[in-house]
Amino acid sequence: MPATTPKASFNVATLFPIDHGPPDGGTLAMTLRSVFRLCWLAGEILRAFLDYFFRVAFVSAAGKRTARAAWMQRAARRHLRIFNFTVAVTGAIPRSGLFVSNHLSYMDILVICSVTPAAFVSKADVRGWPVFGRLATLGGTVFVERERRLVVGEVNTQIQSALDSGVLVVIFPEGTSTDGQSVLPFRSSLLEPVAWGTHAITVGRLAYSLPPGEGEAGREVCYWGDHVFAKHLLNLTRKRVVHATIRFAPFGRASGDRKELARQLHEAVGRL
Repeated sequence: MPATTPKASFNVATLFPIDHGPPDGGTLAMTLRSVFRLCWLAGEILRAFLDYFFRVAFVSAAGKRTARAAWMQRAARRHLRIFNFTVAVTGAIPRSGLFVSNHLSYMDILVICSVTPAAFVSKADVRGWPVFGRLATLGGTVFVERERRLVVGEVNTQIQSALDSGVLVVIFPEGTSTDGQSVLPFRSSLLEPVAWGTHAITVGRLAYSLPPGEGEAGREVCYWGDHVFAKHLLNLTRKRVVHATIRFAPFGRASGDRKELARQLHEAVGRL
């Protein structure tokens, strides 16, 4: 069963206070901020690889998933500092079982990991992303080739294995990221391991906001539509601060049919 310790607020900026320069939002200030953060990001990526080598690479198979999830959390908290993210949480934070949430950005992974160690289920093309795809692989991500329906059974086996190991498994059933204005219908294919199982399910809703004058989070923070990763990331480094919120809520199964379960989960996330 998941831990049910309630947490009213988790603020990365409060835990790791840092000054990112003048708040005037001028072009020079934003450029300097961006350059500084990109250099910092490069250093943190190198640190993450070294941390994995010394603290995860030689861990026994039995403890590998847990070690990977802990490694992801350490890296996530450090990387959120770079972008000066604050993370506010409501509800009981899950520690195991399945976590089902809406999906807004690649930053969702860092935000979720910052508050609870987890493993993720992701579309297969993320594995091919330079550097970040390798980090996702090291973190124990289960990759899904959605166009190959014959491999869904194999993916579900991996998900079941992760659930049985006691690690929290995170799924974004929308299948893609959005601007957060609505929650897309959930795909049911990856819910088979929990449809009739005993693992607890938690639902969540992510949201982002920016200070006045910094633009709309739906375009500036959320990653969707025609966004290009490198350009989007560069723009994100120019923001003074980004506010993230996660709402957690327990979910009680009312059906063993995965399609009906997907519908009920969609409604539960929508209510948040």
